[in-house]
Amino acid sequence: MPRPEVFSIRALLREHVLLRDLPEAELDKLGTLAKVRSYDAGQTIFMKGDRARGMMVVLEGGVRIGASSPEGKEVVLNTIHPGEVFGEIALIDGIERTADAIAMEATELLILDRKDFLPYLESNPNICIRMLQLMCKRIRTTSEQLEDFSFLDLRHRLAKRLGYLASTDYAETDGENKFVIKITQQDLAAMMGTTREAVNKQLRIMIDEGLIEQQRGAIVVNGPDKLESVLAEEKTSSTTGKFC
Repeated sequence: MPRPEVFSIRALLREHVLLRDLPEAELDKLGTLAKVRSYDAGQTIFMKGDRARGMMVVLEGGVRIGASSPEGKEVVLNTIHPGEVFGEIALIDGIERTADAIAMEATELLILDRKDFLPYLESNPNICIRMLQLMCKRIRTTSEQLEDFSFLDLRHRLAKRLGYLASTDYAETDGENKFVIKITQQDLAAMMGTTREAVNKQLRIMIDEGLIEQQRGAIVVNGPDKLESVLAEEKTSSTTGKFC
């Protein structure tokens, strides 16, 4: 969902799938209650255990959702891109945040406070249904990630994640079926639940195979279809018993 040249909170709310069926008067009222906040790259938006206040929509930039162990090891649970919502669980129950949210780059968020938004949920069943659909999608994604960690090796998990990132608004295209993903190897390692060194080794192999290229602070996917061929080899190995 690209941000309009002339920024309008109301116009943004009208475009969002959760809110587009609200009557104009209610949308305008909600627009006056919404807040826009900016965050620098690496800045904390909220931490696990913080009291939840509301739901957020990414206008620009990106957000990393993750958790850290007492020893400082981090795992990335999700990345949120322009037009996507996060914090919806806390919007419903109003209790503590279940993960950390960090700005991946200079980021702008639209924030809908729980106390302002709950009345719209109570009086608009269509919004409630869409909220449930969004939460179901998140649950399915989490289940798929757990399955990938159980059954896919690092090469195939990495190919799958890069393919997903290339398909989002977070990636930029140069018009030649190449997709530029602004992400560090450390962030990729956290998504894969492994070390930066292990990810770097797999990236070098993919570079040699012509699947990707590397730029400073970014990875260029040379056509998502090539990454799909990596996943196809995993399926073939599963049927033949070959270990990758």
